[in-house]
Amino acid sequence: MDLKDEYQTSKEVSMSNEEIKGIVRKKYGQIALDVASEGGSSCCGTARALCRKDPITSNLYEPSEVRELPTEAVAASLGCGNPTALAQLNPSETVLDLGSGGGIDVLLSAKRVGPTGKVYGLDMTDEMLELARENQRRAGISNAEFLKGEIENIPLPENSVDVIISNCVINLSADKDRVLAEAFRVLKPGGRLAVSDVVVRGEMPNELRRSVELWVGCVAGALEETEYQSKLEKAGFIEISIEPARIYRVDDAREFLTGAGIDVGTIAPHVDGKFMSAFIRAVKPT
Repeated sequence: MDLKDEYQTSKEVSMSNEEIKGIVRKKYGQIALDVASEGGSSCCGTARALCRKDPITSNLYEPSEVRELPTEAVAASLGCGNPTALAQLNPSETVLDLGSGGGIDVLLSAKRVGPTGKVYGLDMTDEMLELARENQRRAGISNAEFLKGEIENIPLPENSVDVIISNCVINLSADKDRVLAEAFRVLKPGGRLAVSDVVVRGEMPNELRRSVELWVGCVAGALEETEYQSKLEKAGFIEISIEPARIYRVDDAREFLTGAGIDVGTIAPHVDGKFMSAFIRAVKPT
């Protein structure tokens, strides 16, 4: 049974956190292998999300930002925004990227914090970690480190990080309260959360929630924006803001719903303007 068949047979059943993690790990592991085998192709093998036509993952970085990075790091970028461009990163700061994938945001952040700063990339997928470390070697960046672990259990001590970034990864967790609590724990007092994520405005059709394909693609796991704010407040954050970066229309929905086993003609009108890529900021009180 291939991945698509697995998604199709599983989408109507309720899954545990571990089952969702297993499917996400398998999917992104395959994407990493595809990128490595294709030498940085932007649309390779089963990695549908790498196609530049994707309305969520395309055109997120300026050419000048990625010109000196390995092509594999750029090709493995599966986010929905550019947190490194929107987060205020200062020299000598310590940064943590939750769900670092092929390492693009870690490498960009490492350049911004300079040689006296440090950037950690956290990922649970062995294949992505291997790809990210190779990208780091090729980029010649020494002030970065990739850690294996889950964003629900960050392997860093409390009060150790100045800034946390993430690029469309918190949506992949079925326990977002735990993710935000862990982020709060490892941030220093006054530390900042600056993440890109897909956010929903209003209710989402149940059919989208049931689709495992869209869990993996950052859509079905999206929080409603008031719920996102509420969870951040519950974790202890202050100065919370959720700013739209891209608002997805019906035509965008047709593209990312195709192939997910969903009646696009029926669902698309209900998602027009309801999904957005947003930049979410918050601060840990001093």
